[in-house]
Amino acid sequence: MTEQLIAAPASRWAHGEADLTDEEVARGLVAGDEACLAEAYRRWSGLVHTLARRSLGDAEEAADVTQQVFLGVWRGRGGFRPERGAIGGWIVGITRRKIADALSARTRRTDLVAAVGSASGLGAPAAGHAEAVLDRVLVQHQLARLPAAQQRVLRLAFYADLTQTQIADRTGWPLGTVKSHARRGLRQLRGYLEQDPHPEP
Repeated sequence: MTEQLIAAPASRWAHGEADLTDEEVARGLVAGDEACLAEAYRRWSGLVHTLARRSLGDAEEAADVTQQVFLGVWRGRGGFRPERGAIGGWIVGITRRKIADALSARTRRTDLVAAVGSASGLGAPAAGHAEAVLDRVLVQHQLARLPAAQQRVLRLAFYADLTQTQIADRTGWPLGTVKSHARRGLRQLRGYLEQDPHPEP
């Protein structure tokens, strides 16, 4: 289900029907009732956001985690077992895992930036440059996954600042071949970055 599903109002409650118990919300959720997901979001999203904000110290990141938690609630609803505890506790458990994931991702990004700074002999980059450095590293990581010919063309274009005509002269390949490698490589690189923007270092 999507963000729209989570944000959608629970129409059964909007029309003034009596509130369901937590147990009834849980049963409806497990059965795939979207209104019960919306009601679960209404009841527990504030708690989830508060926990995420306290742990991460960032409101925007906490909002992302909150969204991920309720997407996880919907996708994992078949795994809820009422005999193991209340739905609120189950949601808090998912929240802790999503917060841990967010902290791990943050640590990986920080370590990656620091490693780049050490490798360059410049030390850790200034905070204002960290994201730009990380972007370059991620592009390099994904570039290395391309076929050799596409890699060569794109590296000459990105890092040697050569035109396609100059690349053809440098490699001895026909200009049409260079253009084809560049076009395919850029398409594949874009696909890699969209699928896996923050790979493991």
